[in-house]
Amino acid sequence: MRAVIPYKKENAKSRLSTVMTKEQRETFVEKMLLDVVATLRKGGILNIDIITPKACDVKKEVKANIIEDDTDLNDCLNKYLSQKEEPILIIMADLPLVKFIHIKDIVASKADVTIVPGKGGGTNILFIRKPENFRVKYYGSSFENHCMIAAQQKLSIRVYDSFLASTDIDEPQDITELLLHGQGIAKDYAEKRFGKKEGKGRVKISPFN
Repeated sequence: MRAVIPYKKENAKSRLSTVMTKEQRETFVEKMLLDVVATLRKGGILNIDIITPKACDVKKEVKANIIEDDTDLNDCLNKYLSQKEEPILIIMADLPLVKFIHIKDIVASKADVTIVPGKGGGTNILFIRKPENFRVKYYGSSFENHCMIAAQQKLSIRVYDSFLASTDIDEPQDITELLLHGQGIAKDYAEKRFGKKEGKGRVKISPFN
């Protein structure tokens, strides 16, 4: 079994640009990647590949195999899957709230394909037992795309329902969830820059000056 993490550092997370500078965002995605790798290892997955446009963007402390590929996300992942015969877990790098127990539960699934949906129709985690014939289709409603692809191949599907695993950090309000529920170094980084602002509605982040 292997895990693969697509990762892009340069000018990452542009939707956070209202609350973070380019340099802060690039540091932040590094922290989230380190959290995801640590969670995978704690969950029992030691064979980890990181696919990135620039290998130099991945720091040495990230203990993983680095694959440099600057092609489209779908193209690079489908090429990767076509070369594998063992079960593959695809996990996004912006999931610092995922816990090792989620990883253990997902890979223990008997389904051919286990999907963790993300916000707005996305796919946060995809566990594929026989990857050589499966093809991913990210962007847009990728959750529906992956369900359809599995159904067309007559593969059994499990939708893994988890608030924490479904919370990717893309927009300022997502940082609130990290402050409330996070435990790793991405949370530590966020806590140095944001406080929690409480009112009559939902908790929001309040940047420190």
